[in-house]
Amino acid sequence: MKRMHVIIILSTLIMLTGCGFYSLAGSIPPHIKSLAIPLVENQTAEFGLSEAVTDNLQASFSEENILRLTDERQADSILRATIIGVSDKARAFTKTELVTEYQYQIRMKLEWYDVANDKILLAKDYSGEGAYGLSGDISNDGIDNDGDGRIDGDDDDEFGEPREYAARIAVENIADQIINDIMSTW
Repeated sequence: MKRMHVIIILSTLIMLTGCGFYSLAGSIPPHIKSLAIPLVENQTAEFGLSEAVTDNLQASFSEENILRLTDERQADSILRATIIGVSDKARAFTKTELVTEYQYQIRMKLEWYDVANDKILLAKDYSGEGAYGLSGDISNDGIDNDGDGRIDGDDDDEFGEPREYAARIAVENIADQIINDIMSTW
């Protein structure tokens, strides 16, 4: 009986240790230590979007410090993305049906490629949104432009040209989704 208790306790400890190690070890394949994010392809007529999206993705990955960013020749993995669509849709109206707020949306295709094993680890479509109004000044437009629950004077990061800001928020949303997917892929 005593021996059975010892076996049960040891088995439980091994299982707990194994699960604890797995969750602490992260979910990225162990041989992948670096990531390249080449210039995002833009299949839309939106000028300058490739550079803005690429810069934002690189900044997001750098900030999260998940993988070391490097160029394609030295990378263990490569994140390739293509912007496939951009849209502006009316989101809010006055009583007389005039548009007061728009939703800016970016849609992207993405592949995360494992260089060593010559295989795609993740292939998925993403979209991100940001809101903007027509006032020309997002610091007093009465809109929660970045979806953080704060508006205007209560939100210290809402400034700039409305549509450009909405585009930046849309890209940040996509970057967050990609990072979450990469961390939970394995």
